[in-house]
Amino acid sequence: MSSGLWLLIGTFFVIAVVLIIVVLNLIQRQKRKEFEKEVQELDKEKNVIASTPVMAELSKVEAIVKNDKMEEKYKRWQKRFEEIKNNRITKLTDMIVDLELSVSMKDYKTMRLKLAKTEMEIYKVKTSADHLLGEIQEITVSEEKYRSIITKLKAKYRELNSKYQDHKSDYDEIQDAIDLQFENIERRFADFEEVMENNEYNEVVHVVKALDTMIDHMSIVIDEVPNLVLLGKQLIPKRIEEITSTYETMVKDGYVLDYLNIPYNMEEALKNVKEIIDRVKVLNLEECMFELKTMLDYLDSLFHDFEKEKLSRKLYEENALDFDRKLKKINKIVSDIYEQMDDIKNMYDLSDDDIKDMEDVRMRLLALNKSYQELLEQKEKKQLSFTKLASELEVMSNLLKQLEEDLDQSLKSLGSMYDDEVRAREQLNEIQELLKECKLRIRSYKLPIITNNYFVELAEANEAILEIIKELEKKPIVIKVLNTRVDTARDLVLKLYHTTNEMIKTAQLAERAIVYGNRYRSNMEEIDRGLTNAEMLFYKGNYKGALETSINTIDLIDSEIHEKLLNFYGEG
Repeated sequence: MSSGLWLLIGTFFVIAVVLIIVVLNLIQRQKRKEFEKEVQELDKEKNVIASTPVMAELSKVEAIVKNDKMEEKYKRWQKRFEEIKNNRITKLTDMIVDLELSVSMKDYKTMRLKLAKTEMEIYKVKTSADHLLGEIQEITVSEEKYRSIITKLKAKYRELNSKYQDHKSDYDEIQDAIDLQFENIERRFADFEEVMENNEYNEVVHVVKALDTMIDHMSIVIDEVPNLVLLGKQLIPKRIEEITSTYETMVKDGYVLDYLNIPYNMEEALKNVKEIIDRVKVLNLEECMFELKTMLDYLDSLFHDFEKEKLSRKLYEENALDFDRKLKKINKIVSDIYEQMDDIKNMYDLSDDDIKDMEDVRMRLLALNKSYQELLEQKEKKQLSFTKLASELEVMSNLLKQLEEDLDQSLKSLGSMYDDEVRAREQLNEIQELLKECKLRIRSYKLPIITNNYFVELAEANEAILEIIKELEKKPIVIKVLNTRVDTARDLVLKLYHTTNEMIKTAQLAERAIVYGNRYRSNMEEIDRGLTNAEMLFYKGNYKGALETSINTIDLIDSEIHEKLLNFYGEG
């Protein structure tokens, strides 16, 4: 390696060392400045403590010392101040000097610990000095402070006294207690002047607090006592008198008001009012207003109870008439049904459910009758109020309404059976008339042959009618079966009626067609042959075949034959 390179490296090394030294010196210098600044701040705080005006305040106390207690306090404060000034502040000075020495010697390792200890000691000394100054100033500024408070209290006192004097009659027999309390307040004002004159500053606090409490209490007294007197001496006694009078009148008129316990409650109310007024007389107003208002609310509620009882009586008397009428009506209906129950059972095949429903209605009706009789007995014996009577009757009315609905349902079931029987007899007559008409029609039109299927249908219809008659003759009648028999017979007779009409119609058309075609027999051999076949079918009873053959035959010469036949039968 060349000498020039070594020289360059050496130069860089020297520069780096120099820079490091410079940086370290700068850091040390900055740290020293910071420590010096902190020490200066602590020294300022120490000087502030040393300049606390304790001595000036003590000199004020010395001028007003007039008793042993104050002198003892003065000496104690002076001793504490000397302790702070001569010992604790001196100690702080030594600690700060030690800090300055450590900074000058660059003993930065122990600086933080010493700073913390010094700050803590300064805080303790400052707290002690401030506390001492506060205790001393409690005396030195107390006269001005408490005189300002007393001035405000006197103004409030005069305002209360003036308000009281202007409305003194509103306070009734409580005036003596209020006058006495005002005298006590005035004596307390005199006590204040006395303790201030004697510089008994320990006592002045208690006097001022007592005055503040007494005047606050009197403020409540002056505001509330007139209302308490009005409630306790006039409104509530008058309410009690009105309630007692109304109660006695209503009892004479037949109202049952035992549940309200009026005589006892009114007696207790008067006792409570007297106790509250006695407390007001000694100006003990705690909860008095609440208790009197609660009592007034209770008394007012009794008037509501009286009105409710009057309305309930009217409601009961109106509803009782309606209920009694409905109950008697249902009793008669159920009684009539049960008198005929054996006949009904013999007449109709009642289901177990039908019988059970009727029995359930009867048992519920018996229970309702019993409850109603008990209610009437309780009313007669004056055991229930009209409010209770109306309530009980409403419950019974609802039960009666439901029972009435269930009874209607049961009666509908029985009525339906009877209606079905009547309807079945009417329909039997109609069916028989229709069958008779079928027979007359078949006889009136002399058919050469009546087909077997007609006689089968006729037999079925006759048998179905006989089944209806048998069901109607049964005891009891099974309505369900009877209805089935009627439906069956009606369907079979209608079927026979349709068959009769179709047979006669077809025979008439066939006969008419053959007669109409005879005019063409001589014209065409085929027509003669066809009509002959139609005649053979007709006399064998195959009227439909005869009609079709004759129409097909005539159609060879007259294509309008079908329309002509329909016109003949009235269907054209």
